[in-house]
Amino acid sequence: MIEEEKEATPHFGTVHFEKRKAPRFSLDLPVEYWPIDSSKNQLARTGNISEGGILLYLPEQIEIGQRLRLRLFIDSGFDFISIEATVEVAWADLYTAEDGDYRTGVKFVEISEQDMRNLKNFLNSLIELKNNPKYDIPPKLLSALGIKTLGSGIPPKPEVPDQK
Repeated sequence: MIEEEKEATPHFGTVHFEKRKAPRFSLDLPVEYWPIDSSKNQLARTGNISEGGILLYLPEQIEIGQRLRLRLFIDSGFDFISIEATVEVAWADLYTAEDGDYRTGVKFVEISEQDMRNLKNFLNSLIELKNNPKYDIPPKLLSALGIKTLGSGIPPKPEVPDQK
């Protein structure tokens, strides 16, 4: 008996491929921002951050393509740093978040080498915390650092051998 080859049928659906080059970290950090042509600053907060950009929760709607100056405040638990950059609005939600803020995605367009190094060091320290099983980080400390999640979570506390 000869089996007929079945013709491949097309399948329809949606596939979303992640375009980001760097991992994102869910962080709630304070941000100060202002339009390029203004010195009047506003306060905002982050939703997540990567080496490429930031999800911001802004108190106002900003046009796509608009450039902003921002200052990101980071307290790593060991050191307090601020990072300044020029960012461009890449996307903006039409709807506000539950608290009335506008979700706005920005990408870095100008950032000093030192500030980018500080940002990378901070993000790499989060990866180190996540991947190093010798750390048992209390949830309150993570919260104080502004860290909402670290991917798959914090590793379990290492076993301590009996000391007899």
